[in-house]
Amino acid sequence: QVQLVESGGGLVQAGGSLRLSCTASGRTFSSNTMGWFRQAPGKDREFVSGIPWSGGSTYYADSVKGRFTISRDNVKNTVYLQMNSLKPEDTAVYYCAAKVRALVGFSSPALYDYWGQGTQVTVSS
Repeated sequence: QVQLVESGGGLVQAGGSLRLSCTASGRTFSSNTMGWFRQAPGKDREFVSGIPWSGGSTYYADSVKGRFTISRDNVKNTVYLQMNSLKPEDTAVYYCAAKVRALVGFSSPALYDYWGQGTQVTVSS
């Protein structure tokens, strides 16, 4: 089992920044691929960013590329999402997720085994 707890969400003006954190407990964190997803009202959950256990490569949705940065600290069992130049369309509940099965890919929610409870990000215009 892996327990995930997100933090760092809030209300910010367009152009501002937030940093989300997701701390894991339970099963060994360092072997998990981690991802960030978001879900706006009335929309499907969508991939934002992913990072493998090694942290060597990172993956982003086109909509956030160049503005968001994912990173992880395996000593602290924490994955981060630094969000800069925020836009109103970034408003959503943000979830972190852990993928423990050896499945190829990052962007499908179905690949992930554990989810956090979500943290609200609201960007005002």
